[in-house]
Amino acid sequence: MRKFADMVRSIWCCAQQVQGLDLLRCSGWAGVCVVVIGSALSCSGMPSLEEQERHVQANELVLNQLTPRAFVGAWGPPTYQHAEFMQFFGMKDDSLIPRSRLASGEVPRGWEVRIEAGDALFLAYPDHGWLVVFFEERLVYREALTAAQLHALGRSWQHEDKFRSRLEVPASP
Repeated sequence: MRKFADMVRSIWCCAQQVQGLDLLRCSGWAGVCVVVIGSALSCSGMPSLEEQERHVQANELVLNQLTPRAFVGAWGPPTYQHAEFMQFFGMKDDSLIPRSRLASGEVPRGWEVRIEAGDALFLAYPDHGWLVVFFEERLVYREALTAAQLHALGRSWQHEDKFRSRLEVPASP
């Protein structure tokens, strides 16, 4: 593993010195793949789980920097959770607003004409007053709600789940 890390480091240094397509000539396609994979693994942009949990404990719910595991680690299991395929409205601040949080036919103010879609995970924490939504394992939306609002939302999810077919339920990891 150390040899692999040294190889990635040397190719990375080469990539820093060589610009544009000259990188392809310097290290070949295999080197480019190693640089891309190494960069993705080492520079994912996500803080460590311990740092994420500290943010959650401090009520600093930073978008795109927190995972569901951080919330469960800091606050425990959510009172309610819900997963479904969801459309998101992309906003200028890089947040994503779930379609289900808007009235039918309404678009959010400041919408950037960008839509993303995929499996969303909703966690409701009435004791902390937060609804948090994850897309691709990262926090993309948070909304402060009263405990009563979160309990009502959670009960509606439970009611909907009674009528979902097995095909509508997202696969478990």
